[in-house]
Amino acid sequence: MLVPRERHSGFELIDMSSRKTKNNVHAECLSQVQRILRERFCHHSPHSNLFGVQVQYKHLIELLKRTAIYGESNSVLIVGPRGSGKTTLLNHALKEFMEIEVSENVLQVHLNGLLQTNEKIALKEITRQLNLDNVVGDKVFGSFAENLSFLLEALQKGDRTSSCPVIFILDEFDIFAHQKNQTLLYNLFDISQSAQTPVAVIGLTCRLDILELLEKRVKSRFSHRQIHLMNSFDFPQYLKIFKEQLSLPAEFPDKVFAERWNENVHCLSEDSTVLEVLQKHFSVNKNLQSLHMLLMLALNRVTVSHPFMTSADLMEAQHMCSLDSKANIVHGLSVLEICLIIAMKHLNDIYEEEPFNFQMVYNEFQKFIQRKAHSVYNFEKPVVMKAFEHLQQLELIKPVERTSVNSQREYQLVKLLLDNTQIMNALQKYSNCPTDVRQWATSSLSWL
Repeated sequence: MLVPRERHSGFELIDMSSRKTKNNVHAECLSQVQRILRERFCHHSPHSNLFGVQVQYKHLIELLKRTAIYGESNSVLIVGPRGSGKTTLLNHALKEFMEIEVSENVLQVHLNGLLQTNEKIALKEITRQLNLDNVVGDKVFGSFAENLSFLLEALQKGDRTSSCPVIFILDEFDIFAHQKNQTLLYNLFDISQSAQTPVAVIGLTCRLDILELLEKRVKSRFSHRQIHLMNSFDFPQYLKIFKEQLSLPAEFPDKVFAERWNENVHCLSEDSTVLEVLQKHFSVNKNLQSLHMLLMLALNRVTVSHPFMTSADLMEAQHMCSLDSKANIVHGLSVLEICLIIAMKHLNDIYEEEPFNFQMVYNEFQKFIQRKAHSVYNFEKPVVMKAFEHLQQLELIKPVERTSVNSQREYQLVKLLLDNTQIMNALQKYSNCPTDVRQWATSSLSWL
């Protein structure tokens, strides 16, 4: 559709349909960008590159090959702090392993310590993932070991080399170690040494002392193989990862848009503001999970009207990443609740972080009221108690010990979960905070 637009020398015709078409193309491209990058940031996509773990990757691939091709049974633990890339490493290895080296006959069983909280639930999940529900039927087994052996025997085809290999992946491995008698771990490690069916047991954990958690009988059946992941890259490598994680792949449908997007990412990586944001983020936390969170928040700001990421988007994302959730709660408190937090702050300063009770806080609050000639903040004690309990519900304070039914609430010991810096920063942003309350917060101990 042609729409006239007035100019100094007459009228100009604008083709509105072409503008709509352009917007539609942008919308379609951005939809694909969001899908590709979100999958990369959120789902540990095996299509992205690995960073700084090539040696560990090679080790893991070799172990998987020995199980699938040569019928060896193995066990290994992948150990590293949260966000170090344990799941990403495993997903990459499994992807290559399943695509190149072996047929679809290799089976995978994924268990998680947070979900399979005991051996019975774990056994049901193993049966479900191996598609052996019909084989088990109504059979009754005397023990966990007998049941597991039956499942693996059902997968046998003959000799050891032609039996169907099974890969057991145990996420949150340390939680399994805290389960009663460690029955699941004992039996999995046991069959990895003696079963006819080739088995690989891969555990993922963030506990460096994981072997200390294992019982002696479990430890004796574990191969003691460990793959350690540590974020050892420097800032130039971190910057390279930033570029690679934001860049679109060569197979992106719209080549022109992909080229413009990648060119914009390259410009961002050389922008002084962006470098400052990334340096600050790197100094606080250098794991890739944290970087992905930063990029995800920046990506959320990309729209049809704003199709390319800017330094302002990354600055806003950095600000959101560094927000203090507890300080944010303080912004929504009443003036009375703010006064109680300031009273607790002063008690912390006086008694050097020792626990206190409601009566002590109330007395401190009364001192403040008595020093003021007016009674604006002079609330009844039950009202103050209600405000104190609300702070406990918000988890800004917590009891030091479990409460007894017969104990008086006024004398129950609690601790403040905010430090002085958090309190002062929150007060600066607290709208309509009375001047005398603000002055009380900044007063020295001698003022009291």
